[in-house]
Amino acid sequence: MRAWVCAAVVAFGLAGPVYAQQSGGEAVPVGVVKAERRPINQSIDFVGRVDAVNKVEIRARVKGFLDAVQFKEGDEIKTGAPLYAIEKGLFEADVESAQGALDKAKASLTLAGLQRQRAEDLLARSSGTQVARDQAIAEELSAKGSVLSAEASLATARINLGYAQISSPIDGKVGRTAITKGNVVGPDSGVLTTIVSQDPMYVTFPISQRALTEAAENGGRKSADELIVSIKFSDGSTYDQTGRMNFVDVTVNRTTDTVLARASIPNPRGQLIDGQFVRVSLQTVQPEEKVLIPQSALIADQKGTYVFIVDDGKAAVRRVTVSASVGADIVVDSGLSGGELIIVEGLQGVRAGIAVRATPVQPVGRS
Repeated sequence: MRAWVCAAVVAFGLAGPVYAQQSGGEAVPVGVVKAERRPINQSIDFVGRVDAVNKVEIRARVKGFLDAVQFKEGDEIKTGAPLYAIEKGLFEADVESAQGALDKAKASLTLAGLQRQRAEDLLARSSGTQVARDQAIAEELSAKGSVLSAEASLATARINLGYAQISSPIDGKVGRTAITKGNVVGPDSGVLTTIVSQDPMYVTFPISQRALTEAAENGGRKSADELIVSIKFSDGSTYDQTGRMNFVDVTVNRTTDTVLARASIPNPRGQLIDGQFVRVSLQTVQPEEKVLIPQSALIADQKGTYVFIVDDGKAAVRRVTVSASVGADIVVDSGLSGGELIIVEGLQGVRAGIAVRATPVQPVGRS
């Protein structure tokens, strides 16, 4: 605000004594804007970062030649969508081998069961020995263990065969592929690609615990979870969606004495990108009716700040006190009640009491 005050002093010089002069000449043409009275949300700003709610690094879990890359980089994909196909021949052979070993183990178990039953029958007729019966029981138990081991090997082989087809575990946007068809991939190949969810997104930012508590209390909220969050991009434009706080970290950063807060915000058109820096505005009080005028209407002298208004066809002075900026406008705390015609163009020829011919104009930055 100091910058425009200095500029106004340079532009108008000692405007205090001058504006008391009268002019009896022809009406001076001026451009005017009506002082608006509208609800204003006061807020505090932070630097934040956009984070995806879900973010998955895709890796190969088995080793083999890559048969196909089955997605287009940058596309939106659904859960279960195919991403990479690894050559399956060896894994299918492992499954068949494991199935054969299981069949063999089951046959051995069947034979061991028959031998155990025969040994028990012979012992019951006093034609066999207890030692033979015990050996048959042990062999049957060993055969059962072999079956369990073979079943586990078959399950492992089938799982590895399933890993040969890599699919998306989440809905989201897929990134650039780090490897192409024909290369050997495996657990040591690193990240093949990354998938990030799109809607909603998280915005994280540091805030002091005191500021967070005061924001909730001043805004009439029962807890920080009810606070409304809006964001601005690096070019100064405001994002057209608002979000709500949904998490405050449980520990304080000992270096900065802040906690990490997080808000969830809709992203229906994909404008928010994972990792993007944004300006986060946290609403601290409930909306309050304030008078707003264009900042270009303000003039400063030794007595303070004032504006020219049109009163009964003549220019009149109104001393004002101002506070926060809202885009190209500024909040007037006192001196205006709203509805006044504020002179914003042709100020160089305006003096208090001079006749003016007012023409409405559309100031920059106001819709």
